[in-house]
Amino acid sequence: MITVAVALVLGAVGLAYAWPIDALVNVLQPVTDAIASVGLTMDRELGFLCLFACPSLLAIGSLLPGI
Repeated sequence: MITVAVALVLGAVGLAYAWPIDALVNVLQPVTDAIASVGLTMDRELGFLCLFACPSLLAIGSLLPGI
């Protein structure tokens, strides 16, 4: 169930940054600040990577139960 929650968060973040949705970008500012502390900048490319990771994580979670 944790993988589903993480995948949904990745999908929302990816959607907000891949196709810039101004209302969601402002709401996700704490996520951007947390990612910046690691050294990453939240831009369109990272948004598309998050969108790719969302279904990938769902597939991995369904194939490997218990993670």
